[in-house]
Amino acid sequence: MCGSFRQTTRALTRRYETALRPLGLRATQFTILQALSLAGEVTQNRLGEILGTDSTTLTRTLLIMVKEGWIAERRAEDRRERRLVLAKGGQALFNRALPIWEKVQSRLRHQLGKQAWENLLEITHQVTELVTTQGDSL
Repeated sequence: MCGSFRQTTRALTRRYETALRPLGLRATQFTILQALSLAGEVTQNRLGEILGTDSTTLTRTLLIMVKEGWIAERRAEDRRERRLVLAKGGQALFNRALPIWEKVQSRLRHQLGKQAWENLLEITHQVTELVTTQGDSL
């Protein structure tokens, strides 16, 4: 069971990565751009909560994205806290990437069929909720 879940996850990620590669963008980076586009300015901790991502992994990815000029950061009143916002370059990249992402989504939805797509989304939401609310106690 676990092998098939990982295999499915890798196959889906590969589809998005292949589509986004011409823009020099990874699927994880797209997800961060999307989250910041929707949330506006947030702390790194809050972004991690939104994405369900651990701090170490998020920090590595954010460093690259700040260096690329896709994300702007500033220190909050609490100097230990970083606030993140989509930079102009990140917004422009997100605007170019979104139609590509949506095209992959549309193809998958068409290939799976409406009911299977809806089932997949429902199961994904349930698993995400379970994992993010119960964490390591599973």
